[in-house]
Amino acid sequence: MKIGISSSCLYPMYTEESFRLIASNGINLSEIFFNANCELEPSFIKQLREIKDQYGVELSSIHPTMSLAESFMLFSNYDRRFNEGMDAYKRYGEIAAELNAKYVIMHGGKPNGTMDNHGYFDRFAKVSEVVSREGATLLQENVVNFRAGSLEALKDMSNYLGDAVNFCLDVKQSIRGGYSPYDVLRALGSKIKHLHLSDNNSRFDCMLPLDGNFDFKKFLCEAADCGYTGDAVIEVYRTAFCEPQELFESHKKLLKNIF
Repeated sequence: MKIGISSSCLYPMYTEESFRLIASNGINLSEIFFNANCELEPSFIKQLREIKDQYGVELSSIHPTMSLAESFMLFSNYDRRFNEGMDAYKRYGEIAAELNAKYVIMHGGKPNGTMDNHGYFDRFAKVSEVVSREGATLLQENVVNFRAGSLEALKDMSNYLGDAVNFCLDVKQSIRGGYSPYDVLRALGSKIKHLHLSDNNSRFDCMLPLDGNFDFKKFLCEAADCGYTGDAVIEVYRTAFCEPQELFESHKKLLKNIF
Protein backbone atom coordinates (compact mmCIF):
# COMPACT_ATOMS: atom_id res chain seq x y z
CA MET A 1 0.00 0.00 0.00
CA LYS A 2 1.12 3.54 -0.80
CA ILE A 3 0.16 6.51 1.35
CA GLY A 4 -0.05 9.92 -0.32
CA ILE A 5 -1.46 13.41 0.19
CA SER A 6 -4.48 15.02 -1.47
CA SER A 7 -4.01 18.45 -3.02
CA SER A 8 -7.18 19.49 -1.18
CA CYS A 9 -5.19 19.66 2.07
CA LEU A 10 -3.59 22.89 0.86
CA TYR A 11 -6.78 24.62 -0.37
CA PRO A 12 -7.14 27.50 -1.26
CA MET A 13 -3.65 27.31 -2.73
CA TYR A 14 -4.05 26.96 -6.49
CA THR A 15 -4.39 23.35 -7.59
CA GLU A 16 -1.21 23.22 -9.67
CA GLU A 17 0.79 24.92 -6.91
CA SER A 18 -0.43 22.54 -4.22
CA PHE A 19 0.31 19.55 -6.45
CA ARG A 20 3.82 20.83 -7.19
CA LEU A 21 4.48 21.47 -3.49
CA ILE A 22 3.37 17.93 -2.61
CA ALA A 23 5.45 16.42 -5.40
CA SER A 24 8.56 18.48 -4.64
CA ASN A 25 8.49 17.26 -1.04
CA GLY A 26 9.05 13.68 -2.16
CA ILE A 27 5.46 12.44 -1.85
CA ASN A 28 5.07 9.73 -4.52
CA LEU A 29 1.27 9.47 -4.43
CA SER A 30 -1.35 12.19 -4.62
CA GLU A 31 -4.97 13.00 -5.39
CA ILE A 32 -5.94 16.05 -7.44
CA PHE A 33 -8.94 18.02 -6.19
CA PHE A 34 -10.09 20.36 -8.96
CA ASN A 35 -11.41 23.74 -7.87
CA ALA A 36 -12.47 25.62 -11.03
CA ASN A 37 -13.81 24.77 -14.46
CA CYS A 38 -10.81 26.46 -16.12
CA GLU A 39 -8.70 23.69 -14.61
CA LEU A 40 -10.37 21.19 -16.93
CA GLU A 41 -8.83 22.78 -20.02
CA PRO A 42 -6.26 20.69 -21.97
CA SER A 43 -3.48 23.22 -21.30
CA PHE A 44 -4.01 22.94 -17.55
CA ILE A 45 -4.09 19.12 -17.62
CA LYS A 46 -0.84 19.24 -19.61
CA GLN A 47 0.67 21.34 -16.81
CA LEU A 48 -0.40 18.80 -14.19
CA ARG A 49 0.98 15.96 -16.28
CA GLU A 50 4.34 17.74 -16.59
CA ILE A 51 4.54 18.10 -12.79
CA LYS A 52 3.56 14.46 -12.39
CA ASP A 53 6.25 13.31 -14.82
CA GLN A 54 8.93 15.65 -13.49
CA TYR A 55 8.67 14.31 -9.94
CA GLY A 56 7.54 10.76 -10.71
CA VAL A 57 4.29 11.11 -8.76
CA GLU A 58 1.49 8.59 -9.13
CA LEU A 59 -2.11 9.82 -9.00
CA SER A 60 -4.60 7.63 -7.19
CA SER A 61 -7.68 9.69 -7.96
CA ILE A 62 -9.21 12.97 -9.06
CA HIS A 63 -12.01 14.87 -7.38
CA PRO A 64 -14.45 17.03 -9.40
CA THR A 65 -15.03 20.69 -8.64
CA MET A 66 -18.80 20.33 -9.10
CA SER A 67 -19.49 18.65 -5.75
CA LEU A 68 -21.84 21.37 -4.51
CA ALA A 69 -23.76 21.35 -7.82
CA GLU A 70 -24.31 17.61 -8.14
CA SER A 71 -27.74 17.64 -6.50
CA PHE A 72 -28.83 20.27 -9.00
CA MET A 73 -27.04 18.89 -12.07
CA LEU A 74 -27.27 15.11 -11.70
CA PHE A 75 -29.92 14.30 -9.14
CA SER A 76 -32.89 16.46 -10.08
CA ASN A 77 -35.74 15.77 -12.53
CA TYR A 78 -34.57 18.16 -15.28
CA ASP A 79 -33.07 16.06 -18.06
CA ARG A 80 -31.11 18.82 -19.78
CA ARG A 81 -29.13 19.54 -16.62
CA PHE A 82 -28.56 15.83 -16.12
CA ASN A 83 -27.16 15.52 -19.64
CA GLU A 84 -24.84 18.46 -19.01
CA GLY A 85 -23.74 16.84 -15.75
CA MET A 86 -23.02 13.61 -17.62
CA ASP A 87 -20.89 15.55 -20.10
CA ALA A 88 -18.96 17.07 -17.19
CA TYR A 89 -18.27 13.65 -15.69
CA LYS A 90 -17.26 12.33 -19.09
CA ARG A 91 -14.61 15.05 -19.10
CA TYR A 92 -13.42 14.02 -15.64
CA GLY A 93 -13.16 10.45 -16.88
CA GLU A 94 -11.02 11.68 -19.77
CA ILE A 95 -8.81 13.66 -17.38
CA ALA A 96 -8.36 10.64 -15.11
CA ALA A 97 -7.20 8.64 -18.14
CA GLU A 98 -4.82 11.40 -19.24
CA LEU A 99 -3.26 11.53 -15.76
CA ASN A 100 -3.30 7.75 -15.24
CA ALA A 101 -5.56 8.08 -12.20
CA LYS A 102 -7.73 5.07 -11.43
CA TYR A 103 -10.62 6.79 -9.71
CA VAL A 104 -13.01 9.73 -9.96
CA ILE A 105 -14.54 10.48 -6.55
CA MET A 106 -18.09 11.79 -6.20
CA HIS A 107 -19.71 13.51 -3.22
CA GLY A 108 -23.09 13.03 -4.90
CA GLY A 109 -26.43 14.63 -4.23
CA LYS A 110 -28.09 15.62 -0.99
CA PRO A 111 -31.39 14.10 0.12
CA ASN A 112 -34.30 15.88 -1.56
CA GLY A 113 -37.91 15.39 -2.56
CA THR A 114 -37.06 14.79 -6.20
CA MET A 115 -36.08 11.14 -5.95
CA ASP A 116 -35.76 8.39 -3.39
CA ASN A 117 -32.57 6.49 -2.61
CA HIS A 118 -33.08 3.98 -5.39
CA GLY A 119 -33.67 6.71 -7.94
CA TYR A 120 -30.40 8.26 -6.77
CA PHE A 121 -28.60 4.94 -7.11
CA ASP A 122 -29.89 4.48 -10.65
CA ARG A 123 -28.56 7.92 -11.60
CA PHE A 124 -25.20 7.13 -10.00
CA ALA A 125 -24.96 3.97 -12.10
CA LYS A 126 -25.51 5.98 -15.29
CA VAL A 127 -22.76 8.44 -14.40
CA SER A 128 -20.52 5.52 -13.46
CA GLU A 129 -20.98 4.02 -16.93
CA VAL A 130 -19.86 7.28 -18.58
CA VAL A 131 -16.72 7.45 -16.42
CA SER A 132 -16.00 3.77 -17.00
CA ARG A 133 -16.08 4.20 -20.77
CA GLU A 134 -13.18 6.63 -20.43
CA GLY A 135 -11.14 4.07 -18.47
CA ALA A 136 -11.65 5.21 -14.86
CA THR A 137 -13.88 4.03 -12.00
CA LEU A 138 -16.40 6.27 -10.25
CA LEU A 139 -16.36 6.04 -6.45
CA GLN A 140 -19.10 7.18 -4.09
CA GLU A 141 -17.66 8.94 -1.04
CA ASN A 142 -19.36 8.84 2.36
CA VAL A 143 -19.83 12.59 2.85
CA VAL A 144 -21.91 13.66 5.84
CA ASN A 145 -25.23 15.42 5.04
CA PHE A 146 -25.16 13.96 1.53
CA ARG A 147 -27.26 11.06 0.28
CA ALA A 148 -24.51 8.54 0.98
CA GLY A 149 -23.54 10.10 4.30
CA SER A 150 -24.91 7.40 6.59
CA LEU A 151 -23.95 3.77 7.08
CA GLU A 152 -27.51 2.71 6.27
CA ALA A 153 -27.46 4.54 2.93
CA LEU A 154 -24.07 3.06 2.04
CA LYS A 155 -25.37 -0.44 2.74
CA ASP A 156 -28.54 0.21 0.74
CA MET A 157 -26.51 1.51 -2.19
CA SER A 158 -24.18 -1.48 -2.09
CA ASN A 159 -27.04 -3.99 -1.94
CA TYR A 160 -29.07 -2.27 -4.65
CA LEU A 161 -26.29 -1.77 -7.21
CA GLY A 162 -24.23 -4.87 -6.48
CA ASP A 163 -21.04 -4.92 -8.54
CA ALA A 164 -22.02 -1.65 -10.25
CA VAL A 165 -20.85 0.50 -7.32
CA ASN A 166 -17.55 1.12 -5.54
CA PHE A 167 -16.67 3.45 -2.68
CA CYS A 168 -14.15 5.85 -1.19
CA LEU A 169 -14.12 5.70 2.61
CA ASP A 170 -13.27 8.99 4.31
CA VAL A 171 -12.44 8.53 8.00
CA LYS A 172 -13.35 12.07 9.13
CA GLN A 173 -16.69 11.93 7.31
CA SER A 174 -17.50 8.69 9.12
CA ILE A 175 -16.66 10.28 12.47
CA ARG A 176 -18.77 13.33 11.63
CA GLY A 177 -21.63 11.09 10.57
CA GLY A 178 -21.60 9.30 13.93
CA TYR A 179 -20.64 5.83 12.72
CA SER A 180 -17.42 3.85 12.88
CA PRO A 181 -15.15 3.58 9.84
CA TYR A 182 -14.60 -0.01 10.93
CA ASP A 183 -18.29 -0.69 10.39
CA VAL A 184 -17.97 0.69 6.86
CA LEU A 185 -15.05 -1.64 6.18
CA ARG A 186 -17.07 -4.63 7.37
CA ALA A 187 -20.21 -3.61 5.48
CA LEU A 188 -18.64 -2.77 2.11
CA GLY A 189 -15.53 -4.96 2.08
CA SER A 190 -13.69 -5.09 -1.23
CA LYS A 191 -16.05 -2.52 -2.78
CA ILE A 192 -13.98 0.12 -0.97
CA LYS A 193 -11.30 1.10 -3.46
CA HIS A 194 -9.77 4.20 -1.91
CA LEU A 195 -9.23 5.68 1.56
CA HIS A 196 -9.07 9.27 2.84
CA LEU A 197 -7.12 9.31 6.09
CA SER A 198 -7.24 11.76 8.98
CA ASP A 199 -6.95 11.65 12.76
CA ASN A 200 -9.36 12.65 15.53
CA ASN A 201 -9.84 12.84 19.27
CA SER A 202 -12.69 13.65 21.65
CA ARG A 203 -12.57 17.35 20.68
CA PHE A 204 -11.66 17.42 17.00
CA ASP A 205 -12.83 15.21 14.12
CA CYS A 206 -10.24 16.28 11.51
CA MET A 207 -6.57 16.27 12.52
CA LEU A 208 -3.26 15.41 10.93
CA PRO A 209 -2.36 11.72 11.31
CA LEU A 210 -0.79 10.94 14.71
CA ASP A 211 -2.01 14.22 16.23
CA GLY A 212 -5.06 12.40 17.66
CA ASN A 213 -6.06 8.98 18.94
CA PHE A 214 -6.85 7.04 15.74
CA ASP A 215 -4.97 3.74 15.38
CA PHE A 216 -3.91 3.75 11.73
CA LYS A 217 -2.03 0.47 11.83
CA LYS A 218 -5.04 -1.34 13.29
CA PHE A 219 -7.39 0.33 10.80
CA LEU A 220 -5.33 -0.55 7.73
CA CYS A 221 -4.87 -4.13 8.93
CA GLU A 222 -8.65 -4.40 9.35
CA ALA A 223 -9.11 -2.95 5.87
CA ALA A 224 -6.83 -5.62 4.40
CA ASP A 225 -8.73 -8.32 6.30
CA CYS A 226 -11.94 -7.00 4.73
CA GLY A 227 -10.51 -7.28 1.22
CA TYR A 228 -9.00 -3.83 0.73
CA THR A 229 -6.15 -3.79 -1.79
CA GLY A 230 -5.87 -0.10 -2.70
CA ASP A 231 -3.85 2.92 -1.62
CA ALA A 232 -4.73 5.86 0.63
CA VAL A 233 -4.19 9.60 0.88
CA ILE A 234 -4.14 12.00 3.78
CA GLU A 235 -7.08 14.35 3.32
CA VAL A 236 -7.55 17.01 6.00
CA TYR A 237 -8.85 20.56 6.00
CA ARG A 238 -6.39 23.46 5.91
CA THR A 239 -7.36 24.33 9.47
CA ALA A 240 -5.75 21.10 10.68
CA PHE A 241 -2.24 22.60 10.48
CA CYS A 242 -0.45 25.94 10.37
CA GLU A 243 2.42 25.41 7.94
CA PRO A 244 2.59 22.96 4.99
CA GLN A 245 5.72 21.38 6.45
CA GLU A 246 3.57 20.02 9.28
CA LEU A 247 1.57 18.10 6.68
CA PHE A 248 4.68 16.58 5.16
CA GLU A 249 6.12 15.68 8.57
CA SER A 250 2.83 14.00 9.46
CA HIS A 251 3.09 11.94 6.28
CA LYS A 252 6.61 10.80 7.23
CA LYS A 253 5.52 9.87 10.76
CA LEU A 254 2.52 7.97 9.42
CA LEU A 255 4.70 5.89 7.12
CA LYS A 256 7.02 5.03 10.01
CA ASN A 257 4.05 4.16 12.21
CA ILE A 258 2.50 1.83 9.63
CA PHE A 259 5.50 0.23 7.99
